[in-house]
Amino acid sequence: MPYTPICGTLGYILSPDRRRVLMVHRIARRHDDQLGKYNGLGGKMQPDEDVAACMVREIREEAGIEVTAMELRGTINWTNFGPKGEDWLGFIFRITAFEGEPREASEEGPLAWVELDRLHELPMWEGDKHFLPLVFDDDPRPFHGYMPYDKDRPKGWVFSRL
Repeated sequence: MPYTPICGTLGYILSPDRRRVLMVHRIARRHDDQLGKYNGLGGKMQPDEDVAACMVREIREEAGIEVTAMELRGTINWTNFGPKGEDWLGFIFRITAFEGEPREASEEGPLAWVELDRLHELPMWEGDKHFLPLVFDDDPRPFHGYMPYDKDRPKGWVFSRL
């Protein structure tokens, strides 16, 4: 059977001083699979765009800002993810510069600047705590990971950097 994942982007927007990251608290939609969790911004790729264009569009739609610099930090293959057991191929970006002032909220919930050293305290997908250190470290090489899920819990995590 061919592997046909949902392709999406996930972006972590750094504050100008690089000490904080903009996160969405997903509390606005009652039937959200991520209800109550904090997450980066992003979403599904459209058929007529590349991953960079998808990331820029998602940030514009969700935060109301224009990305002027970003780095691909890695990719993750999530299988059997979430309540619907979907397969996702995610492209993870770190946004290092932008124009404009972020909105206070998106359709998913309020946006909040969070200190990088406090990210681990937030309610989020358990698996995010495995790859977030790689998003913010100083290694210039992108990571490429595989994280199989059993509905809401990761069953493992492996990655490479070459």
